[in-house]
Amino acid sequence: MTALLDMDSLLDELEQALRNQLARRGVDTPVLIGIRTGGVWIADLLHKRLGLTEPLGELDISFYRDDFSRIGLNPRVKPSHLPFETEGRDIILVDDVIMSGRTIRAAMNEIFDYGRPASIILATLIDLGSRELPIQPDVVAQSLSLAASQRVKLRGPDPLRVEMRDANA
Repeated sequence: MTALLDMDSLLDELEQALRNQLARRGVDTPVLIGIRTGGVWIADLLHKRLGLTEPLGELDISFYRDDFSRIGLNPRVKPSHLPFETEGRDIILVDDVIMSGRTIRAAMNEIFDYGRPASIILATLIDLGSRELPIQPDVVAQSLSLAASQRVKLRGPDPLRVEMRDANA
């Protein structure tokens, strides 16, 4: 059985929470970076909604993963693309789902290799809350608790949708 979450509502929630976070921090000119692939899809939509003028950045964290030597190279690795300086910038880092925190740690390591940002705001569509590292999103559209047999998958980019399914089905 597959259930779909309302993508428009999730994006509305994420956009509003992000606008509130930017205002609270006094950030006027952030740059947006999405983590491939789902984070890039969401970041692209947020980029348009927020009316940001600088181009969207994309990270492929494959070489920064802490399990790289164990799982090997993803066959669809593409180079990261950051068409702006990160040094001293306020960055919005976007991923689709946060669970262990390991993907975010890898993304931050890569960002710091480009330069030291002034700040990073972490925005995620769904928080599954099963942390292995002490990393928390600043803004999240929805927190979910899943049964051990359930999985969440972002499909897209057109149409973009979130599927919750029972892995045993």
